[in-house]
Amino acid sequence: MLRVYRQVLPEVARELDRWTEEASAIPDAELRTQAIASLSTKRFHCEGGSVYALLRPERRSALIPLIVALQTISDYLDNLCDRSTSMDAADFRQLHLAMHEAVDPELPLSDYYELRAEREDGGYLRRLVETCRDNIATLPSYDAVKPYVKELVGLYGDLQVHKHIRREDREPALTGWWSSHRDKCPELGWNEFAAATGSTLGMFYLFAVAAGEGVTEGRAERARNAYFPYVCGLHILLDYLIDMEEDRIGGDLNFCEYFDDARRTAERIEWIAGTARERVRELDDRRFHGMIVEGLLALYLSDPKVRRQEDVAGVTKRLMRNSPLTRMFFWANSVWIRKRQGIDRPQIQDARS
Repeated sequence: MLRVYRQVLPEVARELDRWTEEASAIPDAELRTQAIASLSTKRFHCEGGSVYALLRPERRSALIPLIVALQTISDYLDNLCDRSTSMDAADFRQLHLAMHEAVDPELPLSDYYELRAEREDGGYLRRLVETCRDNIATLPSYDAVKPYVKELVGLYGDLQVHKHIRREDREPALTGWWSSHRDKCPELGWNEFAAATGSTLGMFYLFAVAAGEGVTEGRAERARNAYFPYVCGLHILLDYLIDMEEDRIGGDLNFCEYFDDARRTAERIEWIAGTARERVRELDDRRFHGMIVEGLLALYLSDPKVRRQEDVAGVTKRLMRNSPLTRMFFWANSVWIRKRQGIDRPQIQDARS
């Protein structure tokens, strides 16, 4: 945590300041508003994701700008889809070509705004894409992880399209999509699979792996299999868990609502967390990844929203039973951060707000 505060967060702040300055110069008022909003209200996504730069401190100068740029693209596009007057799946898919092209420097660049009225961003989104590509070019083992990064980006883009179309069409689209991918993780329900695709943590870990020399395809595959779907699924299911009341009030889709009851919710999250722990033990830097799993549980389950929801509090109580010291440290740390900064969100990225 000392290295996070001293090394990572100051560099993330510099990157975010740079992108905020660029966003402020966007000509179109709507695009400018959404770009600035994504940077100001979701900066903790970049802060949390950038902890993966600690795995390769000698490549921090490439990893942090890369992670911040890709996460900023994700947050900006989420705003454009979530707050759009359009419900056009083709428009959402066109926008998310930016993420595909950000992680594959061989692809030609597209007109991301081709299917929407708001188009003039002064090159903002393209510069974010090019920043990703430029930094990826410095990672010595990117070719080994590239197929898995592209896979996760593709699934992430599919989710964003399906979850932002008309409300009555979302569940049929999501379940149909899951049917075509259920062989990837047949032990998961459709809602659990969809949640797992909504996390960018697997992409960031693969970037950190690519920063090392001589990475084999086998190691890259192990990294993918540990994070997707287990660590990624745990991440986003916890996020949906604490937002259940808000989503009920707002009529928004919440993947935790599809479990039969609170007991089943706790059982499934507990199983996914346990499987995530088992898988990360097979990785290099296993202690780091173990801390990620325990940190996710602590950060989300210590959120003040939990206390305001009786059913969620019951799930939390079960999930926090027999907590190891690592989880209790992150619990105390996250509570301290919230009190110090006056915030009500975990300091880790998500794909939801």
